[in-house]
Amino acid sequence: MLSDADLLHTPLEDLTALARAVRDDAHGRRITFSPKVFIPLTMLCRDRCGYCTFAKAPARVTAPYLLPEEVLAIAEAGKAAGCHEALFTLGEQPEERYPVAREWLATHGYASTVDYLAAVCRLVLEETGLLPHANAGALDVRDLAALRPVAASQGMMLESLAEGLAAHRGAPDKLPARRLATLEFAGELAIPFTTGILVGIGDTRSDQLAALHAIAAAHARHGHVQEVIVQNFLPKAGTTMFRAAPCPPEDLQWAIAAARLVLPPEIHVQAPPNLSDDLAPLLHAGIDDWGGVSPVTADHVNPERAWPALDLLRAATEAAGHTLAPRLTVYPTYALDPERWLDPALRFPVLDVSDAEGLGRDTSWCSGGEEPPPPLLDAPEAARTVTGGGAVTGGGAVAEVLAGVALGQEVGEAEIVTLFSARGPEVRLVAEVADDLRRTIAGDDVTFVRNRNINYTNVCTFKCRFCAFSKGPLSLNLRGAPYLLELDEITRRVVEAVDEGATEVCLQGGIHPNFDGDYYLHVLEAVRAGSTDIHIHGFTALEVTEGARRSEVPLAEYLTRLKEAGLKTLPGTAAEILDDEVRALICPDKINTEEWLEAHRTAHGVGLRSNITIMFGSVEQPVSWARHMVRTRDLQRETGGFTEFVPLPFVHMATPIYLQKKARRGPTFRETVLMHAVARIAYAGDIDNIQVSWVKMGAAGARQLLRAGANDLGGTLMDENISRAAGAQHGQRMGVEELEAIVAPLGRPLVQRSTLYALAGA
Repeated sequence: MLSDADLLHTPLEDLTALARAVRDDAHGRRITFSPKVFIPLTMLCRDRCGYCTFAKAPARVTAPYLLPEEVLAIAEAGKAAGCHEALFTLGEQPEERYPVAREWLATHGYASTVDYLAAVCRLVLEETGLLPHANAGALDVRDLAALRPVAASQGMMLESLAEGLAAHRGAPDKLPARRLATLEFAGELAIPFTTGILVGIGDTRSDQLAALHAIAAAHARHGHVQEVIVQNFLPKAGTTMFRAAPCPPEDLQWAIAAARLVLPPEIHVQAPPNLSDDLAPLLHAGIDDWGGVSPVTADHVNPERAWPALDLLRAATEAAGHTLAPRLTVYPTYALDPERWLDPALRFPVLDVSDAEGLGRDTSWCSGGEEPPPPLLDAPEAARTVTGGGAVTGGGAVAEVLAGVALGQEVGEAEIVTLFSARGPEVRLVAEVADDLRRTIAGDDVTFVRNRNINYTNVCTFKCRFCAFSKGPLSLNLRGAPYLLELDEITRRVVEAVDEGATEVCLQGGIHPNFDGDYYLHVLEAVRAGSTDIHIHGFTALEVTEGARRSEVPLAEYLTRLKEAGLKTLPGTAAEILDDEVRALICPDKINTEEWLEAHRTAHGVGLRSNITIMFGSVEQPVSWARHMVRTRDLQRETGGFTEFVPLPFVHMATPIYLQKKARRGPTFRETVLMHAVARIAYAGDIDNIQVSWVKMGAAGARQLLRAGANDLGGTLMDENISRAAGAQHGQRMGVEELEAIVAPLGRPLVQRSTLYALAGA
């Protein structure tokens, strides 16, 4: 760590190089921003700062405070534009200075400005789902605590600890001791907090270092400082400092670099993008965040400085070799540790707009929904070069992993997690590498199987919290009536499927309390009564494990009986996430990871093939996806029994865990693209087929995934019920003509296959 003397005397270029190294080591190549709306609740303020045009006298405002309906209208416009945050900006304690403010608050039933702020924060949170950020200035512990249940984060600029600044004359709330007390109170209350310094208002670089050290010390005690804003002073007409010189760019760059080097690496450093004409030097100096950027509202503190359009911000970020990612008002460290950092009332609102990394969802697309996916793979070409030797060049951890893939290196857990972090051009880069592998391994054919689902019962004794299909004693009046198909009906459905050209029947159902181990044998007999030739693909690892237990025989013996009765392959469902920390949350009474692996190991040992599924996007993070892939890849190398990998995005709409407000709303489309692409990379040489679930993705989504390493569209799926029960809108079946419509724009042939991937006519 550099001393203050070193920081003051090191040449700027050397200092920024050190800052960039710290930034890149702590935060990689990702630069974040918060899509937000700014809500100027009141422009009245008891302080008279020499640089401020936000604060106004009562005669210069139409009303002392925005009305609740005005607040809500701004928030709703932000939600419609894809924002996640509602930033409340307001003057500090105007009721202490202006009778009109006191009278307005009393008339409307509020004890103080903070009391009213808490009420409208709650209104916005409940009505729009936007996460409030309260920037109410220097508050005491009582006011901070009152805002904590309704504001996901709070903030206050420290600005400067220099005493006697002309800029702060007449501003009692800018006393350094008062600002430091607020910072300390916020830490004691475990409030994710934003603070910062204002550069160029008359203090020295030594003063700025003192402020940064004070912030670092408070964070060391409490861990609550999530970001520090380094803001440059610009003079404004109508202020006492309108003749002062603006902060020189080199002073801003020095302050950014100093902040990055003084503060703990986990604290994020931001600079407002609308206050600088050139964004590249800010990145060069070491920022990792652009702060709040609004597609709807102006920067009410600096209204003369328009926000850069998101496309321009992205272009500037990517031109510097970084990727841009939306975040929430709380950063991932805090969003992923809600028990410590979030009031219970805010935990689900934050979860509901989070992606798997704790950042903000980048679009409103959801698996199983009707909204079309964003065209992630139709954007400009990724910044990559493939040399004649196949090496991928480019900066950042994602490019480094892909360069290793091009050299034939295996990706392990850490590398898989890195690939899942891809954003922007990196996503296209991962998809292109995956699709190159697909072309080499599986060719250009897009395969499918004609099949029929038979879900023979929806009654289940297990309590999987993600499942909207099964019915137990507590859900008999929910999601349709409980049923158990008669064996004759199973036979009839098989005959009907054969008449329509199906070559496979897929059997799955709940674990009915009345089943004995022979039930599954009777189902196989019923299928065989309808067709002696149709391929029977059925019974999850849970079903066969439970069947063996109820039959009181070893699993291998039970699976052999099923095989002799006609079973050919097992589906990979019941895998969900093969990480027991996650399974404890989503299916605590189900088989664990090792039991699932052992069921498939045993099945392979008796001559049955199976596939791998993963259900992703509910509560887990990318490390669990990586563990799932590595564990199943290890088993494939042991047995060779898996035929394909099938990603199943969590469809959230009607699931118990989502309705209980304890899960995300499924994966983002970016995460879904990466799941298919990363799987192709991770399983290369071990599993040749990556399947798309059109039921969960729809036609447009499936088409993009076929450009990201996938080669199979699964089955035509007559009578698909499980995804539909969870809220999927993409139908019960897909005809061959509809599959052809998905594939035709890609210029690739659609080819019918068998369950074991023998091509029709081969």
